[in-house]
Amino acid sequence: MTRHVGHALLLDLVCIGIVAFAVYYRRYRRADLVIAYIALNVSLFSVAVLIVSQMRIGVAFGFGLFAILSIIRLRSEPISPEEGAYYFVALVLGLVNGMVFHNADLARLLSFAIVMVMLLLDNPVVAPRGRRQVVTLDVVHPHEGALRADLEARLGGKVKRMFVKETDYVRDTTVVDVRYVPVTKVRTRPLLKRGGTHGGEDQRDLHEVIA
Repeated sequence: MTRHVGHALLLDLVCIGIVAFAVYYRRYRRADLVIAYIALNVSLFSVAVLIVSQMRIGVAFGFGLFAILSIIRLRSEPISPEEGAYYFVALVLGLVNGMVFHNADLARLLSFAIVMVMLLLDNPVVAPRGRRQVVTLDVVHPHEGALRADLEARLGGKVKRMFVKETDYVRDTTVVDVRYVPVTKVRTRPLLKRGGTHGGEDQRDLHEVIA
């Protein structure tokens, strides 16, 4: 069963739109990478369609094209593993929808499977809430308990694991790789109403306030 290029492009845009906007942007709020993912996906789709329409190619070509494009890195700043995962999803969706024309049902199935995996995997219900951060402290703690308490107070969460990467007694600094779970609620300072009386207290997610 074959399909038209327009149908393939529509399916590709729907899939990358769901992944980029409904999943990625909803969680990470980075519009710059949303644009990058969609532009990469559409560009790769166009190249794949052009090559497929001009010559007969095999599976090896698809893997070769994927391997070449997968070595691209954003040089302006490092990307996180989660952002890298979306980068590869954009690549795969572009290749699947741009190259699989002889089997429309297979292309739809693969695209649907990729989108569903991202919807199910990267959401607050299924995905673990644990986070990782490398922290540089301006103090050297004498024992692990004091270090853990200091990190929990600074990060606003429960430290699960921590790895001391560097301790400098000359400059009195400590570099720690921390794995922690952020708190759900944080109680802010009481709001002052007119006349000096205390108003209600606001409760917000700590990392939403930081972001």
